[in-house]
Amino acid sequence: MIYRETGQFRTSYAEDQAIFRLRQDKIGIAVILAIAWIGIPFFADEYLLRAILVPFLILAIAAIGLNLLLGYCGQISLGTGAFMAIGAYAAYNLALRLPALPLLLDFLLAGLIAAAVGVVFGLPSLRIKGLYLAVATLAAQFFADWAFLRLPWFTNYTPSGSVTAPPLDFFGWVADTPREKYFVCLAFACLTALLAKNLVRSRIGRSWMAIRDMDIAAEIIGIRPMTAKLSAFAVSSFVAGGAGVLWAFVHLGSWEPLAFSIDMSFRLLFMVIIGGMGSILGSFLGAAFITVLPIFLNQAPGLVGIQLSTAMVSHLEFMIFGSLIVLFLIWEPHGLARLWQIGKEKMRLWPFPY
Repeated sequence: MIYRETGQFRTSYAEDQAIFRLRQDKIGIAVILAIAWIGIPFFADEYLLRAILVPFLILAIAAIGLNLLLGYCGQISLGTGAFMAIGAYAAYNLALRLPALPLLLDFLLAGLIAAAVGVVFGLPSLRIKGLYLAVATLAAQFFADWAFLRLPWFTNYTPSGSVTAPPLDFFGWVADTPREKYFVCLAFACLTALLAKNLVRSRIGRSWMAIRDMDIAAEIIGIRPMTAKLSAFAVSSFVAGGAGVLWAFVHLGSWEPLAFSIDMSFRLLFMVIIGGMGSILGSFLGAAFITVLPIFLNQAPGLVGIQLSTAMVSHLEFMIFGSLIVLFLIWEPHGLARLWQIGKEKMRLWPFPY
């Protein structure tokens, strides 16, 4: 009864193309933003902010970057972790070797460097697709792991290979507490989601979806596959590079190349599959699921009185992840975002059958 569009008229194309067309959706997103900006920072403890919310927001940004490539353009990639590492090390070296640059500009330039590398590794998409493209993008992961482990220039010749991020100084405002770091990540997450949503609704986003659905038909109607695919790789790598900067500078503080191993690429792929391909909301839902599930699995055995070893809990986590991916691919390929959409449709038609 409360989720109806009756009486809400749209009299212009701008209103019809708005991101949130229903009044209830606008109120809902306003409430969520109010809770995120006002409620959570002042009522959440340090552990919740530092160990759950900050990683969730950063991984959601990285998942959005992969979703733009995989969900909207149909180009599979297993090298998102590599582009996160490129962004992190690019920002570190820019801050180290060009200290006069503002930190925010370092973040932007690091994203552009990741985008340039993403275009290079996206060139095989012009000739191959599917599993073969996944293997080609996996080369980016192996190359990044080798470069940051074997070339000491990237780590400023530190013996251990570990580097430390500079203070988070944004034009005189230093973010050093978990609450301030949460605000930084939340601002970047909101900006990324807004830009991504508008990008996929634009001409370039429609060209991505045309390539995803049928590339031959898209080329016939005048869409250039090279421009569409390489632009998708560039934007995806730019967002992933920015997420890597936040993961290194805001969440970790000090990191090694193993922080961006192939496990990170697989985790992001799981987020997109479970959350929903081709959905900005699905990126957030998948990131929340992947972030919260390990914590729940660590605490669940103790809550029911079962004592399990750490190795067993870790293996159980992998088994549940694999099972969930199989279940989602069979029962609901569009993931949690599709389930949320079905729920909204049921609310719109209730009490009539759907």
